[in-house]
Amino acid sequence: MTTSEIKNDIFLRALKGEITERPPVWMMRQAGRYLPDFMKLKEKYPFFERVQNPELATEITIMPIHQVGVDTAILFSDILVIPQAMDCEVQMIPGRGPVIPNPIRSMADVDRLITPPAEEALDYVMAAVRTTKQALNGSVPLIGFAGSPWTILCYMVEGQGSKDFSVAKGFCYSQPEAAHKLLQKITDITIDYLKAKVQAGCDVIQVFDSWGGLLSPEDYQIWSMPYIKQIADAVRPLAPVILFGKGCWYALDSYKAAGASAIGVDWTLSPQKARELVGEQTVLQGNFDPSKLLSPIDVIEREVKKMIDGFGGKHYIANLGHGILPNIPVDHAKAFVNAVKNYH
Repeated sequence: MTTSEIKNDIFLRALKGEITERPPVWMMRQAGRYLPDFMKLKEKYPFFERVQNPELATEITIMPIHQVGVDTAILFSDILVIPQAMDCEVQMIPGRGPVIPNPIRSMADVDRLITPPAEEALDYVMAAVRTTKQALNGSVPLIGFAGSPWTILCYMVEGQGSKDFSVAKGFCYSQPEAAHKLLQKITDITIDYLKAKVQAGCDVIQVFDSWGGLLSPEDYQIWSMPYIKQIADAVRPLAPVILFGKGCWYALDSYKAAGASAIGVDWTLSPQKARELVGEQTVLQGNFDPSKLLSPIDVIEREVKKMIDGFGGKHYIANLGHGILPNIPVDHAKAFVNAVKNYH
């Protein structure tokens, strides 16, 4: 199916830089944990079974399209399928999050990692893309995503989630050669993976640099940006690429220089300041604080209007500044989406 056959194409038009009748709207992590139907599946199937079963992944991906009314779908998956494909075990422990029992700590560990063709190692993701495209039947576009190489390194070296990823950062500073080799291996398989996703049917790609904000502006240009740029350069000829770094306000101009079709902004940066950094013509995406969705609905409506006004109303995609939280009432998520749709 070509993008011209998609019925609701407002998201794709905005990514091309067109002026749209209203901002398109979707929410990071919209396919998941705040939806009651998702919680039922969560009780029945372990996390990676939901990711690896194409039918389940499809069912979860399309839930928010019907239940919340967003303008695009984002494939239900996880950024840590990449380490798994590289033969690095990842467990998802309830209440604790991702755990890597044998973290990468040396050049020998890096050398042991494999980079197989993504289409084979992650064939279940490609199957999920194809079944999701079929289920969407041209209603809205589909986003495929990956974590940035730096963010993936953080988990692979730290071995679990962390507030500061001090072990991962220490690895980079004490063993820079091994760290760069690991980042390049992650980059190579990620490029292959994202190209395969586009081939399978994804209309747009988003790269999440969830832990980029842990680096200083100078170190960001050493450990994260060069690898993100490689990904953007490789994927951009095939599909629009959105770059989003949490806490990475200082990298917005680098994302722009990397040719991003849109740049994600978190809530720690005002819309006005983001505009100042990249100019009026750059498409920005964001940046509603997910916690603010717990406000009364009339407050959400007012704050959404204020946010859109702040971004200037055009060359803009409405979204959250990070993933939606599990405790957000569905009605409040709907109120956010409807407030954008009713913007004038």
